[in-house]
Amino acid sequence: MRIVEEKMRNREGEIKLIPETLDDLWHLKYIIEPNDIVFSLTKRISESSDKLRSDKEKVTVRLGIKVEKVEFHRFANRLRVTGTIVAGVEDSGYHTINITPGKELSIIKEKWKDEQLERIRSAIESSKRPDILIVTMEEGEAYIGALRDWGVEEIAVISRSYGKDLGSYRQEFFGEVLSVIKNIKFEYVIIAGPGFTKDDFIKFLRERSPDLSDRIVKADISSVGSRGFIEVLKRGVVEKIAGEIRIAKEAEYMERLLEGIAKGKNTVYGKDEVVRAHEYGAIDTLLIADEYLLRERENWDIDGLMRSVEDSGGKVVILSSDFEPGKQLMSLGGIAGLLRFQIE
Repeated sequence: MRIVEEKMRNREGEIKLIPETLDDLWHLKYIIEPNDIVFSLTKRISESSDKLRSDKEKVTVRLGIKVEKVEFHRFANRLRVTGTIVAGVEDSGYHTINITPGKELSIIKEKWKDEQLERIRSAIESSKRPDILIVTMEEGEAYIGALRDWGVEEIAVISRSYGKDLGSYRQEFFGEVLSVIKNIKFEYVIIAGPGFTKDDFIKFLRERSPDLSDRIVKADISSVGSRGFIEVLKRGVVEKIAGEIRIAKEAEYMERLLEGIAKGKNTVYGKDEVVRAHEYGAIDTLLIADEYLLRERENWDIDGLMRSVEDSGGKVVILSSDFEPGKQLMSLGGIAGLLRFQIE
């Protein structure tokens, strides 16, 4: 989820955003409610089209509707928002806006609830999580699922009865599971199960697809299928992966910053130098420690700086002060910048 613009006063007003994933559409199902006003681009029949013709021309218009019904169609990868037209075309009536990933929409409410704003923040945070595949398996059975914000979505079930030639059947079973996995986009795959089958499959994966070696995480669980998926989530494996990835990325940013400082090239740190660099349009990546962000919000418009950096094509990265990269940044004043070009 990405917020494009906020126009609110006392929790009343508009938030313009772009859902980026299927998970974001699921979140929007619980954010948009009856009597909200939703604006987005949609297709309407052109007023100039001949009403008697079967091939009526459809044009793209920005339409506003007063919401009556919201439907999440998971398998169609869209959210359907239906209501009465209030703006955008002259005629009134009902219309359904189909929201898909990447499509901008505006939501206007008389009163935004805390849980709705929190859900948007949660969706934004979830977008930083890597794509994770979960495979729970035992001898002859494999359940493959993709991690979603609402849980684990089962993608495939592979079952194979073994004959007398156990080794041959087992290799075919492993090969079938690998074939399914390789056709799915993911960054990490959790291989979990109650016995040694998962260990043998991991060995098979590393031999047949060595490019996956660094993306495999093993987990011991007592069951497979939907119960196995739940067990993986309860064991905190996903949180561990996300945490390690975040720390690794933050460490990479800090390494670039410290190297630049040592060479006196394309880096700044401290509030005054960062603000000055932004005035030149030089900031490519703005680094802020979360502890510094919370403290300085009362002292100056640091949120305005972050928005301005993003508007100028830069990136904002907030580092956790609980871990070493964030602590290093705090020792440098809590804020720094990686520059597009050197400033004097």
